Amino acid sequence: MVERLGKYTLALNSHPSITGCAAVVGKTEGEGPLKDEFDFIFEDDTLGETSFEKAESALQKEAVTRALTKAGKTPDEADISLAGDLLDQCIGTSFGLRSLNMPFIGLYGACSTMALSLGLASVLVDCGAAKVAVASTSSHFCSAERQFRLPLEYGGQRTPTSQRTATAAGASVVESRRNDKPTVDAVTFGRITDLGIKDSNNMGAAMAPAAANTIADFLQDTAASPSDFDMILTGDLGIVGSKLLCELLQKDHGIVIESVHADCGLLLYDIEGQDVHSGGSGCGCSGSVLNSYIMRRLESGELSRVLFVATGALMSPTSSLQGESIPSIAHAVLLSKPLSRKE
Repeated sequence: MVERLGKYTLALNSHPSITGCAAVVGKTEGEGPLKDEFDFIFEDDTLGETSFEKAESALQKEAVTRALTKAGKTPDEADISLAGDLLDQCIGTSFGLRSLNMPFIGLYGACSTMALSLGLASVLVDCGAAKVAVASTSSHFCSAERQFRLPLEYGGQRTPTSQRTATAAGASVVESRRNDKPTVDAVTFGRITDLGIKDSNNMGAAMAPAAANTIADFLQDTAASPSDFDMILTGDLGIVGSKLLCELLQKDHGIVIESVHADCGLLLYDIEGQDVHSGGSGCGCSGSVLNSYIMRRLESGELSRVLFVATGALMSPTSSLQGESIPSIAHAVLLSKPLSRKE
């Protein structure tokens, strides 16, 4: 059952397992270094739909359906679905999952939604409130640009600090512990952090302080050090945010993570060869990397312990236009290889 460690962290003592996961992506993501890791690559980013928003909904439904199938479950067997996206009122999710008829909790954690949904799903399974919980999220480059910046037809130029919103979706199915599947061992739900960044084209700088706080909180609560993990994986800080994260952790907390740190926004794309500026972003960035590349290596035992820390900017188009700064959040989920792979 759930046990509080320190001030911010929850230990999940039943160690729920991720019994099925899936990641589907668009054409650009399918041309990146992880192209062989994904369950499906859509060559047409519209997915045959009449709008980019409908395409995003179809993307998330595809990820959820595939994850359930891999877990040997149907939507009718899901006790709860926890999901969200970047669009107003999370329409990418609600329109995408409405036909699956699962009990649904809509979430908004911006780009941190994969860690938020997975953490909450695992807590519900650990405490017995659900036997089968589905966690998912999505994003789409074109729908996000239209909502938060400028429609693509405008032809606006992006700054060097900007990141590409991934056209991608990821989903995990969480159930009681199975010895042959990776486990969720602990969760830290983050605190809202705001250091006054106002540039919506520099999400990495806005989100890095929240990631630093959550990582420091988790390590403090669990009496752990960075060397205890094979990887501390942040959501989508990109080049700018990843550098700032390491600087903040060392300066403010005396913590050095460079040797074990990786970032989904840097793993998803070929930073030198693809036009993504500072890297990847969007809910689907960490959602797709986690539910493909990372989960496969946990399940095989190649990775033993991964601290997954997805980050999100809690802004809206309205708040940006009103000159507000960008609050940020980061949630951490501790993942371990299957019990059968442990020495």
